[in-house]
Amino acid sequence: METTLAIIKPDAFLKGNVGAIIGMIEGNGFKINALKLLKLCKHEAEGFYYVHKEKPFFKDLINFMTSGPIIVMVLKKNKAIEEWRKLMGATDPKNAEKGTIRNLYGTNIEKNAVHGSDSKENALYEISYFFPKIALI
Repeated sequence: METTLAIIKPDAFLKGNVGAIIGMIEGNGFKINALKLLKLCKHEAEGFYYVHKEKPFFKDLINFMTSGPIIVMVLKKNKAIEEWRKLMGATDPKNAEKGTIRNLYGTNIEKNAVHGSDSKENALYEISYFFPKIALI
């Protein structure tokens, strides 16, 4: 079994798509090991997305991720990282495969409904950022 971090972003939360997204997660065999509802402050968002600090979209990303509530979750499943990324779909919803979360609920490349870890190393960092007491589970 493997764990990964999932975030339901402010756009999906504000559009009322949280229940549908969680339903898709559970319907695809993921176990939700932890879940938090948060409203990130600028400092928290900058800390989480530090790897993008020098990129031109960083400021817009921080503004977006602090614009409303988010839900962070630890998901568990065999090949959780790969399977969650498949269920999310391509970063740009217009390129996401039909039936994926981003295809169904994303608006554009920035407002794409969900986030997921892209590697085991990043999953460990991202999980420990929001859930420090369960990072090693």
